[in-house]
Parts: sequence; C-alpha cells; structure tokens
Amino acid sequence: MPRLYFPGGALIGCSAGFVNVPRIKGSHNAMKTGMLAADAAFDALAAGRGGDELVEYQAAYEDSWVYRELKRVRNAKPLLSKFGTTLGGALGLFDMWFQTLFGGVSLFGTMKHGKTDAASTEPADKHRPIVYPKPDGKLSFDKLSSVFVSNTNHAEDQPAHLKLLDPSVPIRVNLPRYGEPARLYCPAGVYEVVYGDEAAKADPRFVINAQNCVHCKTCDIKDPSQNIVWTTPEGGGGPNYPNM
Repeated sequence: MPRLYFPGGALIGCSAGFVNVPRIKGSHNAMKTGMLAADAAFDALAAGRGGDELVEYQAAYEDSWVYRELKRVRNAKPLLSKFGTTLGGALGLFDMWFQTLFGGVSLFGTMKHGKTDAASTEPADKHRPIVYPKPDGKLSFDKLSSVFVSNTNHAEDQPAHLKLLDPSVPIRVNLPRYGEPARLYCPAGVYEVVYGDEAAKADPRFVINAQNCVHCKTCDIKDPSQNIVWTTPEGGGGPNYPNM
C-alpha cells in the first residue's frame, strides 16, 4: 500500500489514480479522498499540529469504502496488460467475482505492472498503421469537434503549460522510431507533426496547440522519451463540461 501523505501535501483525487478502472468512474473516489484529507487536516490544525504530516489521512483512507472498492479491482488493468483484452477481461471479471465472495482475497494476489506505460511503447516498425475511416459526423466525429464540445479554454496570453525537456526529441527521436505517438494518443489534437513539404514528408516540425488541452495528462504519462512535462495551467483554464 503506497503512502498517501508526505511533508506539505497528500495524494488526493483523480490525478492520484483513485479510479475504478472496470467502471471507468472515479469522481466519487476523488471527492471522498478530498473529504478524508480535509478532515485530517482540520483535526491536525485543531490539535495544533499544523506542520505535521497527515498520518490520519492514510488511516482514514484504509478504513473507507474507497479503499475497499479499489482493492477489489486492483488486478483488472494488470490482467488486461498481461493476457490481452479477451482473456484478461474474463480473468478480471472472475477475479472481481471471487473477491466479492471471499472478502477481497484474490487468487492472483496483488499483481504489478512490469513496466511503465511509456516504457511499453514499441517502435513503429513493429506495427501496421491503423487507417481509420473518415468521421461521418453522426456516429463518429473528428477530434476538434469533440474539443469544441468539451468547451475547453485557456487564456491565449498565458505561458504554455505543456513543456518539452528537449525540443529536438519529437522530431529527432520520436518521429523516426515511434512515428511520434503524441499526435495519435492525444484526444484533443494538441500535438501535430507539420511538414514543410507534405507530399515528400520533408522538413517536419513539432507543433503544440496547448489551447486545445483537456487536461488528461496522457502525454506526460505515455511519451516514450518522457520528454513532455504537463504543468498546471493558470486557474480557470481547461475543459468545462456544462451539461455534466
């Protein structure tokens, strides 16, 4: 069980990974962990321990329904990664059913990922490109139309919150080796490879459209060179789903 507190802070909410992967739901866990941490902080301040670490938050989490819910699904993603969608999904379903009957005991124990998502990215020459049909505007839609629906917005004069440790890596390393996956995995079309000569695929440039970012942080996690750093943008920016 990882430690959820550290000097000056705590791991809380969606960004800390409190997501129920099989249900694709996490907002309830995000809010509850925030409440647990707030209660722990209030109690610490009331007791005059304002500078202490939130040890109580850890204990409260492990005694909460969030911990019990996430413990039951802890092997869902590792099983998918190890055995594939069909077999891994079936084993994950059996594992969750078994744990429900036997109080959280799993036949698989607690599985771990062998390597990070970034390290799992394979060279482009090991795979065939997927040719997707053109969006029909009824059942399938282009990325920018979906970004528009998300109502995302960032002040145009703010510093870009998506940073490159080495600006040369996308074209020098990622493009020839991986086909620059950022242009594919980003759901908002933030990253593009633009060619000076499109027909000959010559003079490529890596373009970052930070205004489109919907704050999923996929780039920070998945970039095979770990060259993209997602930083917190100015307050008030980002997606705003008015109908949720």
